[in-house]
Amino acid sequence: MKRPPVLDPPRLARRPRVLSREEVELWESVAKQAKPLRKRSRLKAADGEAMGAEKTAGVGPAPVVPASASQPPPIVHKPATIVAAPPPLAALGRRERSQLSRGRRDIDARLDLHGMTQTRAHRVLLNFLHRAQGDGLTFVLVITGKGTTGSDSERGVLRRQVPHWLGAPELRSVVVGFEEAHIGHGGAGALYVRIRRGR
Repeated sequence: MKRPPVLDPPRLARRPRVLSREEVELWESVAKQAKPLRKRSRLKAADGEAMGAEKTAGVGPAPVVPASASQPPPIVHKPATIVAAPPPLAALGRRERSQLSRGRRDIDARLDLHGMTQTRAHRVLLNFLHRAQGDGLTFVLVITGKGTTGSDSERGVLRRQVPHWLGAPELRSVVVGFEEAHIGHGGAGALYVRIRRGR
């Protein structure tokens, strides 16, 4: 024989409890004194602590940084490109300098930069040196002029700038080295430049 299912006993409807007058007054006084609680995110809580620390230190509040911005971007590894260092400049040998100054060794080409602006002189010098390397030349003479001393020193700009240009990394693949020319070739107003062999 099957047993009949057990039914829950019927629930009696509860009447809501009515507060007494004293309980109502007590509740109202407590409700007036209570402050509402707000849910704060971790960021705001941490920011509040930082602001408290800054107030004690006498520093203004720090700017709020969004949580997404505080996370570092993912690291992407790129293959390293090895850049070869330019070869160092080498001074002209004593024998070579002597041969050039005495005319026993030919100067393959000459470039006169007199009267040019810095911009034009720089462009012309680069073109000249690259062309000299392409033609297989070894020694060239670059004439800058001696310039003047005193207040009108602008005329001596090329004499000061050309050595900087020749020593720049962009020309190391073209220029082996350079030195002030012999007095017979212009002295302080000219430079012997040795050209690197092209590959």
